[in-house]
Amino acid sequence: MTVLDNRALNRAMLARQLLLDRADLPVVDAVAHLCGLQAQEPQEPFVGLWSRLAAFDPAALSDLLTRRGVVRTHLMRRTVHLVTADDVLAWRSRHDAMLRQRVLGVYRDELKGVDLDELAAEARDLMADGEPRTAAEIVRELAPGRPGPGPRALGEMVVAALVPMAQAPPRGLWRTKGGVRNVALSSWLGRPVDPPAADGSDPVGQALVRRYLAAHGPAATADLRAWSGLAGLPGAVTAVRDELVSFRDERGRELLDLPDAPRPDPDTPAPVRFLPAFDNAILGYQDRSRIIDDAHRGLSVAGERVVLVDGRVAATWTVSEDVVTVDPLGALSRADRAAVADQGSELASFLSDGDSDRVRVAAAPR
Repeated sequence: MTVLDNRALNRAMLARQLLLDRADLPVVDAVAHLCGLQAQEPQEPFVGLWSRLAAFDPAALSDLLTRRGVVRTHLMRRTVHLVTADDVLAWRSRHDAMLRQRVLGVYRDELKGVDLDELAAEARDLMADGEPRTAAEIVRELAPGRPGPGPRALGEMVVAALVPMAQAPPRGLWRTKGGVRNVALSSWLGRPVDPPAADGSDPVGQALVRRYLAAHGPAATADLRAWSGLAGLPGAVTAVRDELVSFRDERGRELLDLPDAPRPDPDTPAPVRFLPAFDNAILGYQDRSRIIDDAHRGLSVAGERVVLVDGRVAATWTVSEDVVTVDPLGALSRADRAAVADQGSELASFLSDGDSDRVRVAAAPR
């Protein structure tokens, strides 16, 4: 079986993640291809798409949110993702059990004795009018008669797990601040969430395997599980295995992939790219060594924004008063510093709507 080293996996990941060459794609198609973008920080998807798309206009993403072509919702790993309307309707039921278990993993003691099915039915009735509500407003309506759970536990169980929700705009619009107001997905999109397959098969799980590999492969089943949060995908992998090809990584793990997906030459040049907080190019894997050194693995989990140099995490970045500041994690060559400064200047202009192109690349740590 062919062994793919980390550099080969890196170039494949960059190509799938639209980070090797900026893609000429409509925004909705890019969101679909990427299987969504992690989006608990509302402005971060704009940077993620700016780094991936040619001539990205942030107004296009805002327009998709207001026209309900994409939504902000709890999905993979119980984190907020920006996904297309079609995908959330198709995928949400497959995530139901995982979402419930992940909330219980945090609040099991507080929710002990609560009839979750009864709570879900009451919450669905409450949200059936299509009115956006904050979690606090939802809890005020549902808490009477349930003295046990605290408001946070009750709110998170309803909003993140029991009732499929969208976060209504202005939350997530470009350069706009707005609190979280939840609205039932079925009301917001005018269509019900797809139910599980009646025959007990798992067509959604199989679709997730294919879609994940198209955006992240080659990858191990552990990577697929880390990205989705779903434990019950071995059956789906088995069902589609005949469609896939296999490799090994340097650790000896089996990697699965779509046969015709891009796997560029490992020597393909990789441009500097600025990634937003919690980008799935990093968090979409259990083994992240193809893109980040183990010593820096915690940066992405902590929400640090990072800079890729030659395809790997080489710096972090922040922005303040329209100045992008880059802090290298190690020594950068003169050519790499210049490329980082050039791309940082373009990012500063994007984030400031053209008012500033100022960038500062700090000295490397000693």
